[in-house]
Amino acid sequence: MDEPAVGRTRVAMVMATIRQRIAGRSLTAGAKLPSIRGLAGTLKVSASTVVEAYERLVAEGAIHSRPGSGFFVASQTAPLSLSEIGPRLDRAIDPFWISRQSLEAGPGDLKPGCGWLPPAWLPEDSLRRALRSVSRADPAVLSEYSSPLGLPPLRQLIARRMAERGMEASPDQIVLADSGTQAIDILCRFLIEPGDTVLVDDPCYFNFHALLRAHRARIVGVPYTPTGPDVALFAQALAEHRPRLYITNSGIHNPTGATLSPVVAHKLLKLAHQCALTIIEDDIFADFEPLPGARLAAYDGLDRVIHIGSFSKTLSASARCGFIAARRDWIEGLTDLKIATSFGGGRLNAELVLRVLSDGGYRKHVETLRSRLAKARFEVAAKLKAMGIMPWIEPQAGMFLWARLPDGLDAADIARAALARNVVLAPGNAFSLSQTATNFLRFNVSQTSDERIFDVLRAVLAQARDGGA
Repeated sequence: MDEPAVGRTRVAMVMATIRQRIAGRSLTAGAKLPSIRGLAGTLKVSASTVVEAYERLVAEGAIHSRPGSGFFVASQTAPLSLSEIGPRLDRAIDPFWISRQSLEAGPGDLKPGCGWLPPAWLPEDSLRRALRSVSRADPAVLSEYSSPLGLPPLRQLIARRMAERGMEASPDQIVLADSGTQAIDILCRFLIEPGDTVLVDDPCYFNFHALLRAHRARIVGVPYTPTGPDVALFAQALAEHRPRLYITNSGIHNPTGATLSPVVAHKLLKLAHQCALTIIEDDIFADFEPLPGARLAAYDGLDRVIHIGSFSKTLSASARCGFIAARRDWIEGLTDLKIATSFGGGRLNAELVLRVLSDGGYRKHVETLRSRLAKARFEVAAKLKAMGIMPWIEPQAGMFLWARLPDGLDAADIARAALARNVVLAPGNAFSLSQTATNFLRFNVSQTSDERIFDVLRAVLAQARDGGA
């Protein structure tokens, strides 16, 4: 075992000792913990190990520090409230704002800010055929739990699909999850502890923020460029914060639509290996790419990179099914966590996804999607530019345009004004940890074809310029 791993094991041992004393009531609420030097001598570890263990327990909320007095057992804490975690800057436009508005929107509301395709763009006929096929399957398919790793034929198919993008993973290196979100949740449980530092892109998918806050991680943002994260600032963040984890999209980036360049990918992996950093590569938009772009997992061989994906974007958000591809020696631990948190997983959804992906029409469906999205990106970008809303880049694939409002306008104000007119927008600061995307909006081009959206945008922009938004 290398020195960093030994250090982490000793810290965990100290933390477990304190937790056991609290659970056994030898340390009760308000009680003072042993001094750092005293506990270090008792457990035969370094004082720095005890300091780190105490700091992590403080981050968990199990203990608290009184400057000059020491550490004390915390009182019973209130239930976790994610909306109260993190800075209260612009609370109405937090990581949950877009999700709440999009998911709760009525049938007549327009949703250019949501993150999924309209039902008419999805393979309804294939889904219905697959549903009929599943309904006639063996009774065990309809009633039994899935195996711990998940449906073997689907894992084999995922392995083949990864190979097409240059990533080598055998089926026994793949664990199915109920969604891409659950995949990240399991990985956070596996890889980090409360108080650990995690890097994210700035901007990034807003639910990365929400998930990491749920795990009580310390989040650090790295500015994102058209070719990937700013490498110099990434290296600086590694040196200053010593993060355990980095979460990113390397295929089609959410929200910017940018694509990671091979040069930046190699530099990131070099830094990751130097600093023992683990990377979660979220690749849920892979099927939108005409040609596969750079993948960290392809260059790394699933050593320090964990590759995840799902099928909600191209098939159905209702049939939740995702996957984790990771190094072999991590699979058993990940599987145990999956069993602990969801037992057998969603077998029906996995069977449904397998049947649709195996359908000869799926590739044609994806090709049609790419063409429709390319046309929509061009048309929506032109209409936005005519209003002075300028795309940050012109993405080569995907559904998103990351666009800057005219100077002096606040995207949060524009989003609230549009919501009053039944249009759900995605304001930039929901994606930005540093809150530096005040005048950006993310547009889903597949959901922005209705001319009423542009009528509302013109109206609220005019109102904002007049000072009334």
